[in-house]
Amino acid sequence: MIPSRQKIRMAGLIASAAFACAAFAQAPQPSGAAPVAQAQAAPAEAPQKAQRMDRAQRMERMQAQRVQRLADLKQKLHLQSSQEGAWNNFAAAQQRPVRPAGQARAEREAFAKLSTPQRLERMQARHAERGARFTELMTATRNLYATLSPEQQKTFDAETLRFGHRGHGPHPHGKGEPTRS
Repeated sequence: MIPSRQKIRMAGLIASAAFACAAFAQAPQPSGAAPVAQAQAAPAEAPQKAQRMDRAQRMERMQAQRVQRLADLKQKLHLQSSQEGAWNNFAAAQQRPVRPAGQARAEREAFAKLSTPQRLERMQARHAERGARFTELMTATRNLYATLSPEQQKTFDAETLRFGHRGHGPHPHGKGEPTRS
C-alpha cells in the first residue's frame, strides 16, 4: 500500500509531466535564423497597439454604438405616434452625462488629497447622483413600457435583456442563447 503523501507527490509529478508535454506540443518549432523569429514576434505585437485607441475615441465609439442600439430598438418596436413622447423620454434617460476631457484626472488628484471621511462623503454623493440617474431611467422605462402593446412589450423584453452589457462577462456561444439579428 502506498502512503497518501507518496500518492500526492506522484499525482503532482504526473500532472507536471502532462502540463510540460502540452506546453512542449504547443511551442513553435525553433528555426535556424534568429531574425525570422523576431520578425514573427513583431507582427503579433503590432495589432494590439493598432487596436488601442485613446479615451476620447473609445467614448465616441461607445456613444455611436449606444445611439445605434436605440435606433435599432425603435425600429423593431414599430412605435406609433402616440408612443413617441414616452420613447423620447426613454432615449433621453439613456444618455450618459458627458464629462470634459481631463476632468477625471483632476478629480482623482483632488480625491487623493482628501481625508478618509471626506472621501467617504464624496463617494456617498456620487452614489446618490447615480441612484437619481437610475431612478430617472427606471421611471422613463416604466412609462414607455406602459404605452407599448403586448407584442411590443415582448420585443422590448427580448431586446433589452442585456442592454448595456455587451462585451462583458461570460459569452455562452451556442448554449441556447438566441441569435441577435
